[in-house]
Amino acid sequence: MAEHPAYPVGLRLTGRKVVVLGGGQVAQRRLPALIASGADILLVSPEATPSVEAMADAGELTWEKRPYAEGDLAEAWYALIATGDTEANTRASAEAERNRVWCVRSDNAEEATAWTPATGHSEGVTVAVLTTSARGRDPRHTAAIRDAVVEGLRDGTLVAPHHRTRTPGVALVGGGPGDPDLITVRGRRLLAEADVVIADRLGPRDLLAELPPHVEVIDAAKIPYGRFMAQEAINNALIEHAKQGKSVVRLKGGDPYVFGRGMEELHALAEAGIPCTVVPGISSSISVPGAAGIPVTHRGVAHEFTVVSGHVAPDDERSLVDWASLAKLTGTLVVLMGVDKIGRIAETLVAHGKSPETPVALVQEGTTAAQRRVDATLATVAETVRTQEVKPPAVIVIGEVVNVGTLHPEPAE
Repeated sequence: MAEHPAYPVGLRLTGRKVVVLGGGQVAQRRLPALIASGADILLVSPEATPSVEAMADAGELTWEKRPYAEGDLAEAWYALIATGDTEANTRASAEAERNRVWCVRSDNAEEATAWTPATGHSEGVTVAVLTTSARGRDPRHTAAIRDAVVEGLRDGTLVAPHHRTRTPGVALVGGGPGDPDLITVRGRRLLAEADVVIADRLGPRDLLAELPPHVEVIDAAKIPYGRFMAQEAINNALIEHAKQGKSVVRLKGGDPYVFGRGMEELHALAEAGIPCTVVPGISSSISVPGAAGIPVTHRGVAHEFTVVSGHVAPDDERSLVDWASLAKLTGTLVVLMGVDKIGRIAETLVAHGKSPETPVALVQEGTTAAQRRVDATLATVAETVRTQEVKPPAVIVIGEVVNVGTLHPEPAE
């Protein structure tokens, strides 16, 4: 007899009884979605994983600590059978069949009356991938298809141009430390929806090449010692294009609020009545050291890390950094935008008590193919920067964590 494919359907389980038999890894994976659906969940199992037990403790389900018994599926709308007892699973699925309860069996798909698809979510859309027959079911294959579809929806590559979502206004998007793969999913999707992108030099430039030809890209680069676009001009550009009903992305390096002037731009937009979304990004202050094999904290070595801007020298009256206090800390000091000031920074820290032998690492172009790490000490860092020709952008790490890692991993390709 020919085998018929499964009929796909979405179950609305809010307030309806769902029975889960077994509290192991299968239940742990499936329960969050059932909880999110609003189902009234009864878990029957003598034991449960710590995560499942935490769900019960939080009141998200009712847990009866015992084996399956005949009648457990009474008045249920849906059942997940996932115990380690094959005989109990068989009896439970027979009860489900008699009571016309749709039933998933983790140990025997062919004996089940329902199959669980590989699911994913993107902006209000649920993607469910289901193998057409029980024979030859490969969960890895369906999961791979699910992942590809969801990623396409999230980064905009699966949205047809005439169906492209457009949200007039501005999104301040943190692009991460430089590697285009390190932008957030939401940031990448907003880029795919943009009409105008105003980009910093330190943003993930490779992503700009993926934009459709109609997208206007405005260079807002603040190149050290070179051309720059005044902040007021950037604010005006954001406001002007947003008032034209366009979807505008302000693509910034790292995180918009970590030395990124994101709040200044947000205030300007608010004063102009322009709606604005802020999308956090991975800050170079932690990601770049990590990419170079340096943990900013490490048990027994550093219990805190401090991030400071080095664009103003310690002896400059404009400086807001308490360098004397920083010199007394035992943790990690991360300096951004401080390559040209590192000599005076090192001298100040040593003058206030920091050991001249304190390790220093400079990571140039972190997370990119051009990543380069140069090591020194507070006593030698100024000369090292000069002789090794270290250039911005570079993240400077000061502290014993510099010597924690024995390997310096190459940046991901």
